[in-house]
Amino acid sequence: MLGEGMVKGMVETAKNFVGSYVNEDRLITVQYPEERQPQAEAARNFPFLVHDGDDWEKGLRCVACQICEKECPPQCIYITKSKEKKPDHAGKPQLYPAIFDIDISVCMSCQICVEVCPFDAIEMDTEFELSTADRFGQLLLHKQDLAKPNSYFRKLHPTEAAKADARLAAERAKAEAKAKADAEAKAKTAAGIKPPAPAPKSASALAQ
Repeated sequence: MLGEGMVKGMVETAKNFVGSYVNEDRLITVQYPEERQPQAEAARNFPFLVHDGDDWEKGLRCVACQICEKECPPQCIYITKSKEKKPDHAGKPQLYPAIFDIDISVCMSCQICVEVCPFDAIEMDTEFELSTADRFGQLLLHKQDLAKPNSYFRKLHPTEAAKADARLAAERAKAEAKAKADAEAKAKTAAGIKPPAPAPKSASALAQ
């Protein structure tokens, strides 16, 4: 029939038009800011610093290695490394950033800083309501502005946070096992117990 395809197309268009008014799943507009769409887990805006425990200064995972600063394409990260170590939330002496600033007026939200960080110390936030009349003062965020607890990270990106927690737990367990083995070896040495001699090689191994 001549024009059948055009008629079908117009019917489909009419269904979509009416559906956009009566079908809640297809409503394209929300009454912002009273109504808000939930953020997707993969959403990202600007970086923040993750800390463990209640004290953000002691709990910062960042050790001021400055990898993110060097790899940042727009060079919006500014870090000054501390000259001394101080105990972190677990009591381990650690270097820390004396200054850690991010200029979000320059940041391009590329997430490269997150990808290169070996300590899972920097992650991407989803906060977007950051408009201000003070372009230079309010858009330069300092470490106290950037510090967010690990629980905040888990809330925003639960999948990535679970992976990061698992990696850190495995590293801590490995470090604790090594420290325990070293302590036992030192105790045996102090007690005058010699470590066991290696097993003698077999004749076939010597022949090879």
